[in-house]
Amino acid sequence: MPATGPSPDTAAEGAKSPDDAESPVINTQIPFIPHDSDDDNDSALGDDSSIASSSASLTDSIFEYRALHGRTYQVSKSTEYWGPNDEAQNEGLDLAHALVTMLMGDRLFAAPLAARAPTNPSWVPPNCTFYLDDAQLDWTFDPASFDFVHIRALYGSINDWPRLYAQAHDALMPGGWIENFELTILLRSDAPHVRDDPQHIFKRWADVFCEAGDRLDRTLRIGNNYTMHRLLHEAGFEDVTQKYYQVPVGGWSSDPVYKKIGIYNLAFMEQSLEGFALFLLREIMKWTYERVQVFLMEMRAEIRNTKIRPYYLMTNAYARKPE
Repeated sequence: MPATGPSPDTAAEGAKSPDDAESPVINTQIPFIPHDSDDDNDSALGDDSSIASSSASLTDSIFEYRALHGRTYQVSKSTEYWGPNDEAQNEGLDLAHALVTMLMGDRLFAAPLAARAPTNPSWVPPNCTFYLDDAQLDWTFDPASFDFVHIRALYGSINDWPRLYAQAHDALMPGGWIENFELTILLRSDAPHVRDDPQHIFKRWADVFCEAGDRLDRTLRIGNNYTMHRLLHEAGFEDVTQKYYQVPVGGWSSDPVYKKIGIYNLAFMEQSLEGFALFLLREIMKWTYERVQVFLMEMRAEIRNTKIRPYYLMTNAYARKPE
């Protein structure tokens, strides 16, 4: 059965450790049938390499970047955003989008959206306008102007999640839906020597990243402990559902779909780990560049280790504004 989350009263954010008090009901389990060899020689990323071009409405401030060790990061009025915005990171995000879409059964969202009119047109003009803005500032959209607000991967970049959800609530039409898809920072393994070792790289990685997020006052734990479920309920939403998904790292699953997801996920992490680490560990935690690189080497070695079958949890929450 899908995990819909506990009552808001029991879904406290609370704990400081990235996995304290978190024992979520998992919506998916990764199929795995042991074989004689645990080697993973599957490195194909598939044929989904084309990227559609889009028009965008931009302000000059969008192009104000800062450089750290050869990577570029966004400058914003209100946000110390921890992920790069350069081409290397964009390639990783393309992989992440592909694996999330596969995880969702080739869908872009899970919310049960209904048509707002009796009939829908059979043809829609291929025009889409993007507005880049800072979601932490006052929203400039008219009240009740959207059917659907979709949020993905803002963990570590929002310092007031209740306000974000409240502004989304105001911007939605009655009966409209919000959906928020977030990653959890802790990598996991069911191998006892990994699961039970408090000093394993997976746990040390999660601990230091969560501490850096705390120092920025931008939590990386938004996907933990059914926090999204609670905050959406407190913002006035109804029919709140939160689900957790296991996401493999590497092609170790015996299921062909999960195997492909894992291959994409490993490629995404290989592409993205350094960009994620440089800002938080160098600028916030004040680590040396050399220490960051050693940490990254240790992490890469473990995510490539198919014998421990690494994975992490993604969480998706959606809710409806009352009619």
